[in-house]
Amino acid sequence: MKVKGYPMLAGLLAVMLLVGLQTPAYGENATTKATWIWQTDLIQDGGEELLDFSREEGINLIFLQIDRQMPFEVYEAFIQRAHENQIAVHALGGDPRWALTEHREDMLGLADWVINYNGKVSAGARFDGIHLDIEPYVLAQWEDEQDIIISTWEQNLMVFLNQVSGSDLELGIDIPFWFDQYTLSNGTSLNEWLIGTFDHVTVMAYRNEVESEHGILNLTRDELELANRLGKQILIGVNTKEMPGEPHTSFYGHGKERMNAKLEHLSSALGSYASFAGIAIHDIRNWQNMSNDGSVPPDDKDPTSPSPAPDPNPEPGEGDRVPDADPVTRDSIVRGTYIWEAHEVIQNSQEILDFAKEKNLNWLYVRLDLEQPYSSYSSFVKQAAAAGIEVHAMGGHPIWALEENRPRMMRLVNYVKNYNRAVEGNERFHGIHLDIEPYVLPAWRENSQQVISEWTANLDAFVTELKKDSNLEASMDMPVWLDKYKVPGQDMSLSKWMINRMDHVSLMAFRDAAEGSNGIVAVAKEEIAFADELGKPIKISVEIKASHEGDHITFYEEGAAYMEEELAKLPDLLKDSPSFTGSVVHAYAYWKNAKP
Repeated sequence: MKVKGYPMLAGLLAVMLLVGLQTPAYGENATTKATWIWQTDLIQDGGEELLDFSREEGINLIFLQIDRQMPFEVYEAFIQRAHENQIAVHALGGDPRWALTEHREDMLGLADWVINYNGKVSAGARFDGIHLDIEPYVLAQWEDEQDIIISTWEQNLMVFLNQVSGSDLELGIDIPFWFDQYTLSNGTSLNEWLIGTFDHVTVMAYRNEVESEHGILNLTRDELELANRLGKQILIGVNTKEMPGEPHTSFYGHGKERMNAKLEHLSSALGSYASFAGIAIHDIRNWQNMSNDGSVPPDDKDPTSPSPAPDPNPEPGEGDRVPDADPVTRDSIVRGTYIWEAHEVIQNSQEILDFAKEKNLNWLYVRLDLEQPYSSYSSFVKQAAAAGIEVHAMGGHPIWALEENRPRMMRLVNYVKNYNRAVEGNERFHGIHLDIEPYVLPAWRENSQQVISEWTANLDAFVTELKKDSNLEASMDMPVWLDKYKVPGQDMSLSKWMINRMDHVSLMAFRDAAEGSNGIVAVAKEEIAFADELGKPIKISVEIKASHEGDHITFYEEGAAYMEEELAKLPDLLKDSPSFTGSVVHAYAYWKNAKP
């Protein structure tokens, strides 16, 4: 680590002004040209294709996502070759939840893994640094709890920095260009603290124009000037992913030649800033897929969704229709949970399956990282099916309720459909589950009816798109109090509309007792009655995460054993409700660490 702890920070600023960004340790170029590799499995064959591309494009720094289950030997071979090609490699990791106290250990686990790895391999095969991509502003609670999240994020990063102090690893972090509007509890701007604390910062200036009013130069000037004052280094990050509804944020469709010309102009224009260290291009897979002239290859309409070629022998008569998943032999009463951390399925699949066996689970909602190749999920789904567990893909964010963000939802739909076309029957997802919750948005407080209008339209489009060529099950999470809202233009409660439109809903009946006037059954009775009337299945979702809304919301205080006792009462209490099909616990990350 180039910054040896906070007390020494001021004394090192002058030194950093002289030495600048130390990466690439093996490079000759005066400026850095970096890229992200999110698909770690691409290096398993030695990563020669990636390194060939890197040489062609002049890349001298790679941010490589870490799969902690992958053998050291795979990384060792790749890094050794990268260094021979004068390319530095930084270990990449991140999750929005790393800003939360309860997920600190996962972030510290990355530091431990890298330090342990570097201690066991030869000098030429060691990581040169660690790069964090956390982005807590995508968390559902960001809108209402920004100050709290920023505070816990700061605390987590301080612990992380102390953990790697003395390791001689260079530390970098991604930040958006608009972070200058936030401050820490002591009044320091968040940008200033991050830029001053890390060895370098990559500013995600995701625009495709350089000189315009909202171009890259204007958006990054404050950060570059701040870094100049602090004696720190800035990489300017640009994007090559397709961004439906937000084309101005990416060079997708512009072509490599046009992008390169603009980036050369950008580098020239920023040459007067001592803090300007170079360009970072997000990410290597999408960059590789760019044509020279900007045309989109006919078989690669969505480079953000790595998709192997479909099965050359589709099921007879199916054509382009999405083939069904093989049935899973399981109990008719669902026992499930949510896997919100997409990396868990990729990195810790056996741990999840062991937990599922211990808890007798037969149902999983799994959040997907759409940057990952299909191989990241196929093995897990296959093993889960063999263990009698039905797996449904999951995604969602409060902003998915808004019409302008419908393409984000459709990306998930298209990814799952193409995935199911490309894999075997016992590797396919059985459905797509949405968790959207727009009532946390400021727009809900300003005009809930408008948000509901856009939300229902998006959900209708979701189901229509899903069902037009598949039998995938459409489902969603739903709070128990939506029945007090009406569907715009209809004399129907919002709850009833959603239950009717979906194949099933998971009702967030977040209470810590099955019985009583404020128990699970009581708060869910209207929705259960709707489901009974409509002939639709319903699942009861309960919470085991700590909640600031009150102890009655969650089983966190009582623990897992008490929760099981209460859940065991539901089949008898709801024996007259044909719609009740089981329970789902929110969520795996909290349940596995819950009180006994």
